[in-house]
Amino acid sequence: MNGRDGAAQAALARLLEIMRRLRDSQTGCPWDREQDFASIAPYTIEEAYEVAEAIARGGPRELEGELGDLLFQVVFHAQMGSERGWFEFASIANAISDKLAARHPHVFGDEKIASVAEQNRAWEEHKARERAARPGRGASELADVPLALPALARAGKLGKRAARVGFDWPDATGVRAKIDEELRETEAAVREITPQGEGRRAEELGDLLFAVANWSRHLGVDAEEALRLANAKFERRFRAMEELARQRSLPLARLDAAGWDGLWNEVKEREKAAQNSVQ
Repeated sequence: MNGRDGAAQAALARLLEIMRRLRDSQTGCPWDREQDFASIAPYTIEEAYEVAEAIARGGPRELEGELGDLLFQVVFHAQMGSERGWFEFASIANAISDKLAARHPHVFGDEKIASVAEQNRAWEEHKARERAARPGRGASELADVPLALPALARAGKLGKRAARVGFDWPDATGVRAKIDEELRETEAAVREITPQGEGRRAEELGDLLFAVANWSRHLGVDAEEALRLANAKFERRFRAMEELARQRSLPLARLDAAGWDGLWNEVKEREKAAQNSVQ
């Protein structure tokens, strides 16, 4: 064992002991003691998103901190599992180690895999065999697509799973035509003035979003990441508009459509000029 491995083990042992003390029934933290898997789950999801945000920002120190927060979530769940006699941190680590070794026979065994595409196929086939082997959970190709995934990401994953058994559009052109069809149906639902109209609008708009998610998949674009980038761009530009308005003593609530358009276009032009100067 080298020094780095020893330091990692010592750091992990310290974190596990801190978690144990936080959950101690006599001397632990009241807030930590009263948590359970359900109450902690939202924090786990939030920390995973904060890791993704830190990666997008590109700050190594920020990423280090967010990874620590995410690791703490795993340790928290492990401690609660230990208290119930379900599992330990060591069994969690061993289970993922076994899974990774089994899914990488070209690294830990004698199998030969020559390309990334071949590896992806082998990976999916192995996961399919794992799902089929689970009692009561292998009947569907859609088994184990997590319900907690963001809806856009889950739509793409459901489409990808269905495509593995041939239920898919032959190419991106077919999905694009489906988007036009769903858009027409959404517009028809919008025009519908009936007690059921609101429900129909939601249903048809959902179908439209599902089609867009699958078009993204066919184009090789991660729809969730694309929308995250679009959100970040909108937020950046809106904040820049707010700053311009403040500099010019323009009350935001009194701006008309033309005023907003003018600020928006100015911000876009400034971004474009900044990008050109970098290039």
